[in-house]
Amino acid sequence: MITFPNAKINLGLSILSKRKDGYHDIESCMIPVPLLDALEMIPSNKKLEWNSSGLQIPGMPEDNLVCKAYYLLKKDFPQIPFPSIHLHKNIPMGAGLGGGSADAAFALKLMNSLFELHLDDFFLEEYAAQLGSDCAFFIENTPKIARGRGEILEEIDVDLKGSHLVLINPGIHIGTKEAYAGVTPRQPMYDLPETLADRGLWKDRLVNDFEASIFPNHPEIEQIKYQLYDAGAFYAAMSGSGSSVFGIFEKKPENLKWDRKLFVFECQMD
Repeated sequence: MITFPNAKINLGLSILSKRKDGYHDIESCMIPVPLLDALEMIPSNKKLEWNSSGLQIPGMPEDNLVCKAYYLLKKDFPQIPFPSIHLHKNIPMGAGLGGGSADAAFALKLMNSLFELHLDDFFLEEYAAQLGSDCAFFIENTPKIARGRGEILEEIDVDLKGSHLVLINPGIHIGTKEAYAGVTPRQPMYDLPETLADRGLWKDRLVNDFEASIFPNHPEIEQIKYQLYDAGAFYAAMSGSGSSVFGIFEKKPENLKWDRKLFVFECQMD
């Protein structure tokens, strides 16, 4: 059985406060985008088998969130067999696109079908939240306002249908420690749902708090953002805490060229 985990972008990202558990409370609107990995699982009578292709995945297989998703379910459902797993990695890592979280969430959904566990989305989100802050979002995989660590989700109607997305990743890995090092938690100036209701407010009101600490260290990331605005984007921002920057346009921009060294993804939003 095969599934295709997708990336996400953040429309605004506010760091509200430092939590006692070491995490931070955030507020952000997360939107799924059709930049895809491919994940295949088949039952195996042997031990868990792991293979990957595409972008090189650092670390040991047992540390990958897909494998952790399997062992998390295995604790409560010891009858499920070992799987043979193949992950084709296409979503850049450390890029603020949630690729690893998506892989884990889609692994849970895939195993739910493959092993006929009959878990509804509520329980899948509970498992996903144990794997990572963004993982629960990818269970329903629809536009949501995320709060808490990112696991408290609220439906939001954000209509980007017909808009053109341009997403650029410069290949710079931003670690969590670096991303949070220069952030001072604060309450946002504007109400997020109210801002999302009017595209004309996005440029001035939708802020990714990580930009203030990451742009001075990596001015090339900031340069990409303003190139997108110069090309006519009605909104451009860094996604999550990583190095990816996206621009949203009313229609596909003409004569927009990028260095071949950059990872570039474009699509029309459904």
